[in-house]
Amino acid sequence: MTSPIESLQQELPDLDWITDPLKIGRLSQDFSWFSPVLKRQLLGKRGDIVVKPRTEEEVRQVASACARHRIPLTLRGSGTGNYGQSTPLHGGVILDMSGYNQFLWSRPGVGRAQAGIRLAEFDNASRPMGWELRCIPSTFRSASLGGLFSGGFGGAGSINYGPIGAAGNILGIRAMSVEADPQVVELRGPEALLLHHLWGTNGIVLEVEMALAPAHPWLEMIVTFGDADRALDFGNALAHAPGIVKKNIALLVDPVPAYMTSLAEHLPKGCHAALVLVAEFSEAAALQVVAAHGGQVTYRRTAVEAKAGHHTLIEYCWNHTTLNALKVDKGLTYLQTTFTPGKHLDQVRRIRELFGDEVLMHVEFLRSMDGFTTCTSLPLVRFTTEERLNEIIQIFRDNGIRVNNPHTFIIEEGKVGGDLPQNVIDMKKRFDPAGLLNPGKMRAWGLPG
Repeated sequence: MTSPIESLQQELPDLDWITDPLKIGRLSQDFSWFSPVLKRQLLGKRGDIVVKPRTEEEVRQVASACARHRIPLTLRGSGTGNYGQSTPLHGGVILDMSGYNQFLWSRPGVGRAQAGIRLAEFDNASRPMGWELRCIPSTFRSASLGGLFSGGFGGAGSINYGPIGAAGNILGIRAMSVEADPQVVELRGPEALLLHHLWGTNGIVLEVEMALAPAHPWLEMIVTFGDADRALDFGNALAHAPGIVKKNIALLVDPVPAYMTSLAEHLPKGCHAALVLVAEFSEAAALQVVAAHGGQVTYRRTAVEAKAGHHTLIEYCWNHTTLNALKVDKGLTYLQTTFTPGKHLDQVRRIRELFGDEVLMHVEFLRSMDGFTTCTSLPLVRFTTEERLNEIIQIFRDNGIRVNNPHTFIIEEGKVGGDLPQNVIDMKKRFDPAGLLNPGKMRAWGLPG
């Protein structure tokens, strides 16, 4: 008998199907190996076949056929996520959106593109007009716009605009349902956010319209300190300085800088380091903050120099800090935490007191969803057991620190730590009535029948 997957190929022979087992295995994975828990839980999980659409009509054909044949469908951008978002739990089709990647348009403060475009390409298209994405993750060279929408939190630029889910950052999306006759709908503002950060379970995102920021030439600096408290105070003072235009402020507390081996010549042994991007015209003001806190600038690159060197300090921040550390010490893992505005410095210091060398602090300054300047953290954790990892998470929470658990593939456990709002469930019913999208990731929704 012909299997459903074979029927799908026979029905749509002109599409770009990938059937090579090695390629399917690679496209079934992301960076979930950052977590020893997910690495174990997702071992061997993979799709049955991959398809790479290049037009909306091809996406529609796949969605329709999967609905009619009751085949699970998992969306994939570039696979730069860390939670197994694009790893199918129940086989089926992987919809690789990387070929659906056109920049559509931009006007002052707004830009729109197809979901598969890489973030760096989006910026390349919008910068000649004086604009760039407000927030980009450290994976911006390879990460896709749809992946940022469906699985991203924030990144460089969040010091100004908060997480990408903050009101006003995501303006609208074009989304498709998974039905025999797929519906295509434009969702604006709050409605669009009902598909945000849900790992492709609530609809197929075709296009994303983003608010943009003025594009500046960004000066990159490493500022080192001999004292962790002074380094923390420096990062906080720079974050709060309203007249200094900045894009990112990351603080790596000793021994984290030692893991950034490519920057070793700029990171004295035992130092605490701030990795900073400010507008070039804000350099003098930023250096005043450096001097006031006793910092030493050990690295400086203009925007032109950084571009010529084909790398940026952003690629040592956010989860690239984790990636660089894991290259050196595979016994490490990480957490994702958010501190309380106004209490954030005390909370960071409290965590250092509680855990010592077991939890290594990496702090990123940003604005909260409510607009308050605070910090988030992606601390490195010396992994021993899952039980101890859960204890550490609970201790964070007992001290008033939010933890978005990156060691689970269940949306509710990682995203909200509780039940999803009813309007999110209603959107799932609207766009995926048979529950075929990335099944097994949303606790509130059962598996396809």
